[in-house]
Amino acid sequence: MASFPLNVNEKLIARSRTVGELLAPTSPFDKKCGRENWTVAFAPDGSYFAWSQGHRIVKLVPWSQCLNNFLLHGTKNVANSISTRLPRQNSDSGQKNNPCEHIIDCGDIVWSLAFGSSVPEKQSRCVNIEWHRFKFGQDQLLLATGLNNGRIKIWDVYTGKLLLNLMDHTEVVRDLTFAPDGSLILVSASRDKTLRVWDLKDDGNMMKVLRGHQNWVYGCAFSPDSSILCSVGASKAVFLWDMDKYSMIRKLEGHHNDVVACEFSPDGALLATASYDTRVYVWDPHIGVILMEFGHLFPPPTPIFAGGANDRWVRSVSFSHDGLHIASLADDKMVRFWRIDEEYPVQVAPLNNGLCCTFSTDGSVLAAGQDGSVYFWATPRQVSSLQHLCRMAIRRVMPTGQVKNLPIPSKVVEFLCYQF
Repeated sequence: MASFPLNVNEKLIARSRTVGELLAPTSPFDKKCGRENWTVAFAPDGSYFAWSQGHRIVKLVPWSQCLNNFLLHGTKNVANSISTRLPRQNSDSGQKNNPCEHIIDCGDIVWSLAFGSSVPEKQSRCVNIEWHRFKFGQDQLLLATGLNNGRIKIWDVYTGKLLLNLMDHTEVVRDLTFAPDGSLILVSASRDKTLRVWDLKDDGNMMKVLRGHQNWVYGCAFSPDSSILCSVGASKAVFLWDMDKYSMIRKLEGHHNDVVACEFSPDGALLATASYDTRVYVWDPHIGVILMEFGHLFPPPTPIFAGGANDRWVRSVSFSHDGLHIASLADDKMVRFWRIDEEYPVQVAPLNNGLCCTFSTDGSVLAAGQDGSVYFWATPRQVSSLQHLCRMAIRRVMPTGQVKNLPIPSKVVEFLCYQF
């Protein structure tokens, strides 16, 4: 990881500072195949970090103690050695106040992870509300794991116990996402070309199957208000769904190859999508327009070249919680940090064979997965302007159409609509 290629336009870009590493234990006879870390995740409250170590294993560690470990012992860290310094929890009492690590054997290769937390006043959509096997309370924190055999297993984070086994997909569960509103609505994206909606407050009852993708579905993400779902997949597919009516809103067209990752901005006004066509697009999801393009190959490839093996496939994208920065991870052995209003990255970092990335809950750290291991970088720090904070506050409650009808100067409308 010492050296990496830079494009001409990126020669003077700052390198991001390494925060730490979690290295999966390996033996000389370990097969590289099956050790891929396809997914990393932070709990919504920042209490836990989870990643797939490969070979069926998911590791759950308390994030604050993990950070302290980096500070005490330097940046390098072996995943199994953490257990000697973190307390293990054997009883069911005080799990939240005394977080512990867990090693979970999921029984098959793990492709996706998602944390979910409950809000008691958020009622289930199910018809049968008389009796439930599980009564998820406010202190509940769940981890959903999507597996190679099409199953989804739901775990109690505080105890490491298996709670539910959801079986309906017929192929790999490539991605999982919980609704941010605390309803414990879970959406799964699969290679069987469908998305499925599950209600964990109804003991994991499957509520709906969303059909529309003609090929593999690679990823899905909720808008911050839980009203819209984005799904991306093979054959250039980017779909937006109304999650109240379970109907398709629109298809976004512009990519030239498979689209493999997506995420909304914290105010819901923007949507970032990553594709094998070497590009990350930033969309206005409310009107289906591309606002910004982040290229990973210079000069940009022609549509024919972008649609094939171009050595710059973008594997993952993540939106920072400040609403100003996006991280992307590509096959050219680089992690890039972008500002949403600038053409070139503001920071870069080296990473071979990177597969996934996500920002920590507070946005201060980016975690990226490789072959069973995780690497962490400090993210660009910038104090948001008052104008940007006001824009985010307005856009959280007002879609683009309403903003354009406001009796305000056109320049202000353009700013509120992120028209760079």
